[in-house]
Amino acid sequence: MEVYPRATEKSYREQTKRTYIFIVSPDASKQSAKTAIEEQFNVTVTSIRVLTRKGKKTRFSKGKHAYPGTTYRRDKKLAYVTLKEGDKIKVFEEPEDTKKEDKKADKKAEKEALKDAKKSAKAAKLAEKKGEDK
Repeated sequence: MEVYPRATEKSYREQTKRTYIFIVSPDASKQSAKTAIEEQFNVTVTSIRVLTRKGKKTRFSKGKHAYPGTTYRRDKKLAYVTLKEGDKIKVFEEPEDTKKEDKKADKKAEKEALKDAKKSAKAAKLAEKKGEDK
């Protein structure tokens, strides 16, 4: 059985309490979800809470004159998993923004170097013109 991490604001907030949220198959039990998570992510699960979220009601129509009806989206089963202290799952860790900052600094340095090169080229041209005028 495969489990999928749920990347939402709430799941990131829960992660500070060592709790991670996963989407599991609707027919999964707590025990099967626990073993799947332990095998897939190589962590130790201390507790697990499972809930089934009912699918929303949606309207549909089969054409201009057809009688509109309603249907339901699929139910989702979520597992709130608390891990042993010290265990982490890298899927939920936020990427470091330092790489972006480094790229910005590099671009800024390149722009400054180009400006300096242009200024020195202009100064050299002016010096040549002054030498020719005399």
